[in-house]
Amino acid sequence: MKQARLVISGLSGGSGKTLVSLGLTRLFTRRGLAVQPCKKGPDYIDYAWLALAARRSAACLDPYFQDDEALLRQFITVWSRRPADLAIIEGNRGLFDGRDVTGTCSTAHVSCLLKAPVVLTMNCAKMTRTAAAVVAGMASFEPDVRLSGVILNNVANKRHASMLRQAIERYTDLPVLGVLPRLRSNPLPERHMGLALSQADDSTHALLDHLADLLSEHTDIDALLALAHSASDLPDICPAPAQETGALRPRIGFVLDDALWFYYQENLDALRDAGAELLPLSLLDPTPWPELDGLYLGGGYPELFAETISSSPHLEEIRSLSEAGRPIYAECGGFMVLCEALLLDDGPRAMAGLFPARPRFYPRPQGLGYVTARTLSDNPFHPIGSEWTGHEFHYSRCEWPLGQYPEACLALKPGVGMYEKNGIQYDGLLTRKTFACWTHLFAPAVPHWAENFVKAAMLTS
Repeated sequence: MKQARLVISGLSGGSGKTLVSLGLTRLFTRRGLAVQPCKKGPDYIDYAWLALAARRSAACLDPYFQDDEALLRQFITVWSRRPADLAIIEGNRGLFDGRDVTGTCSTAHVSCLLKAPVVLTMNCAKMTRTAAAVVAGMASFEPDVRLSGVILNNVANKRHASMLRQAIERYTDLPVLGVLPRLRSNPLPERHMGLALSQADDSTHALLDHLADLLSEHTDIDALLALAHSASDLPDICPAPAQETGALRPRIGFVLDDALWFYYQENLDALRDAGAELLPLSLLDPTPWPELDGLYLGGGYPELFAETISSSPHLEEIRSLSEAGRPIYAECGGFMVLCEALLLDDGPRAMAGLFPARPRFYPRPQGLGYVTARTLSDNPFHPIGSEWTGHEFHYSRCEWPLGQYPEACLALKPGVGMYEKNGIQYDGLLTRKTFACWTHLFAPAVPHWAENFVKAAMLTS
């Protein structure tokens, strides 16, 4: 199978790979190419930026969630569903950084699996000839990785650029495919708080066009495109089939607005494949919701819109859905909407009140990283005894005003979850058919989730 593709990686975080990935994605898109952006690893923020740059949904590629065969099939399935001219795959951390000293789950591993050429971004501040030594070491470290070129970033001036280029081209076989000048300010805002996602915001698209202009002026675009087309053919693996669906399609709503927008496209695809009709909703717009058979509340930043959510008529609609026994699945920010209140610096804001938790916010992450969840009790979504992988990303911890912990559905290892008891971290609360947890899941790695969600919704339709 012939697919043009390119991995953008770096020496570490802060090397410039996100800037380059976004700039190239928007630049190729402006040239009329259909670009399939991908992000290695669980990262809703960069994932959303890449989707905006390409004007199409991004794909998550995570070797922790899926084994090699499943990950390769996932990539081919994405290409089959949304045909593209090329794929831009943004790595995370450094090229060879993984979960252990052997590089398990690294960007390098993904590049080898996808047989994709790699472009290395380097922050060259206060560096000249040493850059050649670093590039030479990267090129020889894992011979199976097809390291094919380098883009130099944070370069001070023409003299600095000339010294870097001469050293790299003299001591290595890798071409310098671009030299990005030192910028007076970071063109990308702090992304840990994301976009607070106004997807059609003119300033956001102007920023992406600025990055595209920067890459157009300072990189060899034709060489990068030719490099993408030089990728070796992938094996002919049949993409994952969509499930057969009957005439009855339960209506599952999902909130997609500035408050809640952390969704993997693969999760939404899985629900559709399992037979659901998906309806995008908003907590921030008071327009009444349509009749629903189920509700999916993803992650996001409800604390930024707590005042609006607290007075929203949709909180009563959510309570009514729960009381009617309709299945509701909530992750992280969605869980916070279902809590009793959010504890902010200027006081509490009442939420839906389905669970007694009161999340309090902190300046640093309180839960961050991969988790394995073991299902302890019966619920509509996860079978008892099932073990599945996910990840946490939250800046808040639960406080329990009654001083007692409710019974949890999940035990995490590792992880933080909602509370610790007897050395075990617990997550996941259930009332009726409403399930909420801090843990985010990636549906292709938890195949029972979408099928069970849709079955529960069909029972109410």
